[in-house]
Amino acid sequence: MPGMPMYSATMRRAALASLVLGALLLLALAVLGLLGGGGWSRAEAQEGERAAAMTVGGDHACALLDSGEIECWGANRSGQANAPAGRFRAVDAGRVHSCGLRETAAIACWGDNGFERSDAPSGRFGAVSAGGQHSCGLRETGAVECWGDNRYGQTDAPSGRFSAVSAGRFHSCGLRETGAVECWGLSDDGQTNAPAGRFTVIGAGGRHSCGLRETGAVECWGLSDDGQTNAPSGRFSAISAGEWHSCGLREAGAVECWGRNWFGQTDAPSGQFGAVSAGGAQSCGLRETGAVECWGKDDGRADAPSGRFSAVSAGGWHSCGLREMGAVECWGRNGDERAAAPSGQFSAISAGGQHSCGLRETGAIECWGNTGSGQAAAPSGRFSAVSAGGYHSCGLRETGAVECWGYDRYGQTAAPPGRFSAVSAGWFHGCGLRETGAVECWGDNRYGQTAALAGQFSAVSAGRRHSCGLRETGAVECWGDSQADAPTGSFSAISAGWLHTCGLRETGAVECWGRNGDGAAAAPAGRFSAISAGDYHACAVGVDGAATCWMVYADDADAPAWLRQPSAAPAVGSGQIAARRLADGRVEFGWQPADGGERVLPRRRYVPADAAVDRWLRSSAVEVDGVELGRINARALADGRIEFAFTPSGGQRILPSPRYLPANADVGRWLRSAVIELGE
Repeated sequence: MPGMPMYSATMRRAALASLVLGALLLLALAVLGLLGGGGWSRAEAQEGERAAAMTVGGDHACALLDSGEIECWGANRSGQANAPAGRFRAVDAGRVHSCGLRETAAIACWGDNGFERSDAPSGRFGAVSAGGQHSCGLRETGAVECWGDNRYGQTDAPSGRFSAVSAGRFHSCGLRETGAVECWGLSDDGQTNAPAGRFTVIGAGGRHSCGLRETGAVECWGLSDDGQTNAPSGRFSAISAGEWHSCGLREAGAVECWGRNWFGQTDAPSGQFGAVSAGGAQSCGLRETGAVECWGKDDGRADAPSGRFSAVSAGGWHSCGLREMGAVECWGRNGDERAAAPSGQFSAISAGGQHSCGLRETGAIECWGNTGSGQAAAPSGRFSAVSAGGYHSCGLRETGAVECWGYDRYGQTAAPPGRFSAVSAGWFHGCGLRETGAVECWGDNRYGQTAALAGQFSAVSAGRRHSCGLRETGAVECWGDSQADAPTGSFSAISAGWLHTCGLRETGAVECWGRNGDGAAAAPAGRFSAISAGDYHACAVGVDGAATCWMVYADDADAPAWLRQPSAAPAVGSGQIAARRLADGRVEFGWQPADGGERVLPRRRYVPADAAVDRWLRSSAVEVDGVELGRINARALADGRIEFAFTPSGGQRILPSPRYLPANADVGRWLRSAVIELGE
């Protein structure tokens, strides 16, 4: 594609793993993971306690303690980490839900209940497995019963007796009492085509499956674009199939993983373990001491480094701080090196969606990170302020003029003329504070975020779908997507995030609130001098110079009801078409979410080598979190190029620019189109 960025796309955040613990337990724990908000690295909540079993989900994990209680940690926006009280025999973490087997043999599930995946049937079970959007249980009679999403037949379990079951992304597998494996559901990559022979353990992953032979050998089948089915030779005692990688437990206790390693999820630590679980972009092992150790994805955007700062900025999935000596330090997710701040001294810092910008002491702006839309290509000259938005950036010239650059579908870079004293770049819009105190906004106004209120303000902040201003009296007023319920009282600073807003009281206390006043963020106590709200997290600088960050929607009790039900209000966002040529002449394509999520590969996703020229072909539905976004269109041109477009559900075809896969594109190398914004 002429002008298309030549780098691999990050894959869609969906992950699944399966884990069998104990030779006498006929239990295969299947785990699904989707890259999403909330990083974690280890079971800190279990300090001083022993875990008898553990399981990795999307961005959360759970451990079964020796006491029989379940403890979960990590992302919890759907309540997937809010384990119920009581004693259990087993636990399994799915993508955004979890299930446990009580000592009474009843199944209890918690978390997201889309497709009724958490509505476990009554009766007695011997095992349970939480998958992507469905769950499966093994009755004490040996019968398998599944519930939840059944669009691909993944809950249509065959009759007969089984000894174990594993629920995958869109498929399921069961282990017959004879040792034969039988799978059902989606099989576009051969993930249900189980080989013949006898197995002792079975695991259904994202688009692949793995089984442990009676000889101790591991055999996997299905999609293997990252080598997730290329199991190493030798003898194992346990296996776990994740979304894009797999892990096995050697008979000597060592863990070995294979497949995708973008976040270090296959870099298992040395030493002996008693169990292993592979998730989406992370893995965990259970030490023989009962301690849980995890490796892989830990974006750490809420883990501010120690030391003194003078300013802090919370972006989409990363944060940046300005040291008192002028150095910039960033932390969190580092895709496109958005957190790799350049050396030298700065006077201001701003973290955007996937990029960051800093203002040098000379007045020059320097940006780094994703610049697919030109958002990091700062113009030359002298500025007095800078603000990094979603896919664009804005700077305030020393003359008072605002200049913006980057993605401009909604006119967000077309700042009005005249003199301003401050500027704020939101997701797809921007706002400026006139020298008279009036606020003027421009760009996307689908939610009323540019319909600034009249009157005088002393500060303005553009969020994702709303904006807020600080009156000269200290009062906060917001406009846009249901964000108008700001608390009363006096503030000295204001910052608008995605679904929340944070303000700094004149007393130094931080107060945050969510959509329509529901879901107020649990800001830390203490006195602060600066505040910044990001997408799902916020950061503040204490009066002692220490930076503190926290997850805004870390607890289910804090999240508004509509956020816990993404199917009711899906955050579709933007994305890119990813495509690559295959050795057999075909062209494969998929959807790459712009927020750094996992690549989505629709079932029908190939342009044949002999495709008719100028004839548009259409993929099967592109789905994210069970929500249909639309379909990818592709056609072969007479010069050998492949042209791509996207047709949103119920919308008109969108032609991104650039949108062509070159005729001489390298085989196997993923290329991406320009960003396609579908709205939210």
